[in-house]
Amino acid sequence: MEKKISCFIPFTEMAQAEQTLIGLKSAGLVNKVYLLATESKEKSVDGYEVINIQSLNASTTMKAIAEKATDEYILLYTKYSTLELGYFALERMVQLLEDGASGMVYADHYQIVGDEKKNAPVIDYQFGSLRDDFNFGSVLLYKAAAFKEAVSKMKADYQFAGLYDLRLKLSQKESLVHINEYLYSEVELDTRKSGEKIFDYVDPKNRGVQIEMEKACTEHLKEIGGYLEPKFKKIEFSAGNFEFEASVIIPVRNRICTIEDAIRSVLTQKTQFKFNLIVIDNHSTDGTTEAIQKYAHDERLIHIIPERGDLGIGGCWNMGVHHAKCGKFAVQLDSDDIYKDENTLQTMVNAFYEQNCAMVVGTYMMTNFDLEMIPPGIIDHKEWTPENGRNNALRINGLGAPRAFYTPVLREVKVPNTSYGEDYALGLNFSRQYQIGRVYDVVYMCRRWDDNSDASLDVVKMNNHNTYKDRIRTWELQARIALNKK
Repeated sequence: MEKKISCFIPFTEMAQAEQTLIGLKSAGLVNKVYLLATESKEKSVDGYEVINIQSLNASTTMKAIAEKATDEYILLYTKYSTLELGYFALERMVQLLEDGASGMVYADHYQIVGDEKKNAPVIDYQFGSLRDDFNFGSVLLYKAAAFKEAVSKMKADYQFAGLYDLRLKLSQKESLVHINEYLYSEVELDTRKSGEKIFDYVDPKNRGVQIEMEKACTEHLKEIGGYLEPKFKKIEFSAGNFEFEASVIIPVRNRICTIEDAIRSVLTQKTQFKFNLIVIDNHSTDGTTEAIQKYAHDERLIHIIPERGDLGIGGCWNMGVHHAKCGKFAVQLDSDDIYKDENTLQTMVNAFYEQNCAMVVGTYMMTNFDLEMIPPGIIDHKEWTPENGRNNALRINGLGAPRAFYTPVLREVKVPNTSYGEDYALGLNFSRQYQIGRVYDVVYMCRRWDDNSDASLDVVKMNNHNTYKDRIRTWELQARIALNKK
């Protein structure tokens, strides 16, 4: 059998890499295995050549791999835990690389957690799959020629974003193909719930990483024609004839434990303007409806039970926003959450006029049900800048909370009738033409508890969510490229 693959694996010591090396060595297609080491000064260990690197994801590491690889294919393993290849797994991956026009393949796999082996399916890569944390699994197999060409186009020297930069450069010319087959097993070391992992990118200690990722993504957008300059439509705030300056919108279904807290946090707001609260009660069956009716004596509360039975969160938002009593600004509050204090609504509305924007996003604190701060704490999304936020928004997975909208524009755009990602879709759409304002003081308490919609998702739901957000990014990126062509 012809040897066709140069393999590159992370290395700290032989005990860590031994089983992975045994598996690769026994694979018929593997010609040579290189050890990627950040601390070792050795040139070789047990006959394996050591490549001393700054970090696994650094640009210099990608360049070193391109220089060392002499075979037709490059395999990069991205975990320090043990890899177990499936039966003829590499043969299958090579076969599909040779049969198709792709530059890289990746596959579904198994994760071993303790004594349990779990399915770990991944999702298809799309034009808009710009997230730097897109999950390819840990085994990446490239055509060496495509890998080397992508490396030759890399302009910056990144410590953290080198692999991401390589992927973006590769995707400009090559397809990145998902193999819907379980081809290997990896030992999983990160056993946190999905709801805990999704905020990793906004952890303050990762700020240096985010700066590099943003730079790489922005460069990519410029190269493919999707970058938008910081030029925005001005707003006069004179459209429509609104009785109320602001409306808080709460879609709710079966939140008996939290809905009264949410309602009270709105009705106790202190403002210099007239506001109301529109609650869209989406056919609750647990007593939520009766709990809302306790506040019917307050004329500011509008309680809507839709006639339709096909509304998601976005559909409920549309119903509230298109209500005749909806205010000039529509401000979000999830039925699980509360405003930080009585000044939140005034602060959010002020931002529209101060920053001349069609949408405002605040800062929130993650708490438990008792309002005690939990990790990662305050989420301020400081990766959003007035100059580049609209571009960087295509890379990250969310924009923050609470979200508020200039109602005439929101009525025109309308909210996707989904129960996940609808707010992100709006943020991308609004930012295509309008500035998005930011409030960096904490104005919102985001409560995490077991019944939260994204507290702990199984892999299928998580993949569905990520696939949808990638579709949103794809549509938006296509729209921006078309806009630039005009």
